Amino acid sequence: MAATEASDTQLMLGVGLIEKDTNGEVLWVWCYPSTTATLRNLLLRKCCLTDENKLLHPFVFGQYRRTWFYITTVEVPDSSVLKKVTHFSIVLTAKDFNPEKYAAFTRILCRMYLKHGSPVKMMESYIAVLTKGICQSEENGSFLSKDFDARKAYLAGSVKDIVSQFGMETVILHTALMLKKRIVVYHPKIEAVQEFTRTLPALVWHRQDWTILHSYVHLDADELEALQMCPGYIAGFVDLEVSNRSDLYDVFVNLADSEITIAPLAKEAMTMGKLHKEIGQLIVQSAEDPEKSDSQVIQDISLKTKEIFTNLAPFSEVSDDGEKRVLNYEALKQRRFPPATENFLYHLAAAEQMLKI
Repeated sequence: MAATEASDTQLMLGVGLIEKDTNGEVLWVWCYPSTTATLRNLLLRKCCLTDENKLLHPFVFGQYRRTWFYITTVEVPDSSVLKKVTHFSIVLTAKDFNPEKYAAFTRILCRMYLKHGSPVKMMESYIAVLTKGICQSEENGSFLSKDFDARKAYLAGSVKDIVSQFGMETVILHTALMLKKRIVVYHPKIEAVQEFTRTLPALVWHRQDWTILHSYVHLDADELEALQMCPGYIAGFVDLEVSNRSDLYDVFVNLADSEITIAPLAKEAMTMGKLHKEIGQLIVQSAEDPEKSDSQVIQDISLKTKEIFTNLAPFSEVSDDGEKRVLNYEALKQRRFPPATENFLYHLAAAEQMLKI
């Protein structure tokens, strides 16, 4: 038991505080332990207090070079001890994806700061969660790390909502994810971007890989460079300018207009055929069933995905070094699948690193 608690608590990397004062200046005020200038600038950019449009986003999250960030922002009421501050953001950085967990914890830290006006209490609570996985306080609420299972975070989004918006076109997203392509999602509202992008990895549930998710990206050189180092990803943007950056995506989703576009260079790998139609129909049928929950829909899609891998199995053989299974392309060709199916299975083998070098 102690071992699992230890592994759970070692996930947090740091806590920080950003304030906006009565003069409208936004400052990085405090952090524990230290942070790098690059990460500090990134977090200042992500925190809505530096935004020109003055919109308050209570909670945002994202990932930068394998560090997850979670930011809760509040307006300071007149009754607070913080007299020279109009708003502040609490920033948590961590190794794991779990928005609900860190939203709950940052809300508690916000209440503490509003009450005491000093980071000392926040630091105490942060260290308590870091070492014991728990912080308890009468007036600010209690937090227990192990209440927030990673699997719950993976299942928190709604695949049904995605299918009700995109219908059969959902299969484009499924195919892009299966082939580890680069998906860019745009919507002017960050909340819409985050809700949609966080759900997409569930379409390839067999991988349970949320490291591909970058739910809040700015068109800044440093962030784009970090993004482009990833072979396949889901990246969320609130700046429509990203639609002109075809170097960043294989599939572009304009959430605001409910449109999905496949980039010219990705069209060959993403050619749709009978198999895709089958998958698309299964996804739509499952998602439209009122009796089925989101997790049942994910299970249905996952079973179909397993079936595809089973189809691929007869054409794979152990590599010369005996290390892994590789595709026997000749055997695949001899099966005379429809061209789009053969093409898809070939690109899937490439995505799974099953091609002979």
